[in-house]
Amino acid sequence: MSTATGQIDSSRLVFPGLAGLYESVAPYSYSIIRFIAGAILVYHGYGKLFGGIIQGVADHVAAPLGLPAPLAWAYFLGGLEFFGGMALAIGLLTRPIALMLTVEFLIITFWHYPNGYSFSSPKGGFEYPLVLLILYAAIFFRGGGRLSVDKIIGKEF
Repeated sequence: MSTATGQIDSSRLVFPGLAGLYESVAPYSYSIIRFIAGAILVYHGYGKLFGGIIQGVADHVAAPLGLPAPLAWAYFLGGLEFFGGMALAIGLLTRPIALMLTVEFLIITFWHYPNGYSFSSPKGGFEYPLVLLILYAAIFFRGGGRLSVDKIIGKEF
């Protein structure tokens, strides 16, 4: 759809009039994806840290995985999702956070795998965590991108 110069080839579009819209939004598309990938976790982390469910996370997630100090792990996961989600959204420490989220969602995907590929499963299917796993892995390899705090400070990990 685009040429070597990054311009949209409107002759290939079904709706050529959309070429201008595509060209104007394309430079921001990765930043939008990274922002949403981080922002979507903030609510989950908030619930763990401030919503009164931290003990439930420790009892029903960390302990069954055999992790030592399940309550500490529950707080770590809440912090990763809340503070890490915010940092990922703005592109700060993008790669380390994306790597930690990749590991978290690898575990979550395998945890939900026995439930099948279905949101209709009472315990949730594995397709949603799988999509986030792939998204966080891609962000890890891509980094903060052009509209990120990492880019502004001129350093990436």
